[in-house]
Amino acid sequence: MLNHNFKKKFGQNFISDSNLLAAICNDAEVGKEDVVLEIGAGGGTLTKELAARAKRVISYEIDGDLKEHLLSLDLPNTEFIFEDIMSAKMEDIESKIDGEYKLVANLPYYITSPIIFKFLREAKLCSSLTIMVQKEVAQRIVAKKDCGEYGVLSIMTSFYGEAAIKRIVSRNMFYPKPDVDSALVTIKIDREKYKNINGDEFYDFICKIFAMRRKTLKNNLLHASLPAEKINKLDDLTLKMRPENFSLDRLIAIYLNIFK
Repeated sequence: MLNHNFKKKFGQNFISDSNLLAAICNDAEVGKEDVVLEIGAGGGTLTKELAARAKRVISYEIDGDLKEHLLSLDLPNTEFIFEDIMSAKMEDIESKIDGEYKLVANLPYYITSPIIFKFLREAKLCSSLTIMVQKEVAQRIVAKKDCGEYGVLSIMTSFYGEAAIKRIVSRNMFYPKPDVDSALVTIKIDREKYKNINGDEFYDFICKIFAMRRKTLKNNLLHASLPAEKINKLDDLTLKMRPENFSLDRLIAIYLNIFK
C-alpha cells in the first residue's frame, strides 16, 4: 500500500499498527453478531480486523483507485461500496443493512462533523459511532458548558447520545503522518433520550444561538430575527448570559419556553 498515490483531497492517512487496529475494534465492542458500517476503507487494514470479528461489514470508500486492492483482500463477509457516503441518502445506506449496526471509521478530518451530524440526525438503525478524529475535534465533541470547546457539535452529540474519548493517538501511528494528533471517540446513541423533541428544529435553534458565541443569548436571538414576544418569554438574567453557559437540559428548557 506504500505505493498508493495518497490523495490530500480525501484526507488519506492509513493505520497499519496491529495493536491500534485491535484497540479500535475493542473500543467499538465489535462482536460476532454485529453488523459494522465502515467509512473510508483506505488500505483495508481496519476492514480486515473488523471482518475477522463481525458478522458482516459494509465498507464505503470514495477512492476508486483502491478498488482493485480492497477486492483482492477477499473478505467473504465484507461488501465494498465505492462511492461518497456523504452523497448517499440515509435510506439507501440503511437499506443494505438488516437491523442495527455499529459505525466504525478512521475519518478524514475534513469530513468529521458532517459525518457525525448525518448519522446522529438521519440514521434510524445506527447504535453507536466509534470514530478516529482530530484530537481538537474530539475535545469539542465531549466538551461541557463554560469552556471554549463547547458548542453545536458537543450539544447535539449529547442530545442524541453519550460521547467519550477512549484514547489519544499519536500522529506517528498514521501514514502519511498528519500534522496533528488524533483521538478515538465513541458515541453511544440513545434515541429515547429526548424523543419528544424535534431534533431538526432543536438543531436549528442551537445553530442560531451559537452564531455569535461571544454575544449574549438575547443578541443571538435578535440576530436570528425572533419576534420580541418570544424573546420576552425569558427572564433578564437568562437573556444576559452567553449560550456556552447553559447545559443541554437548560438549553432544552429555553427552547421549549420560547417555542412550545
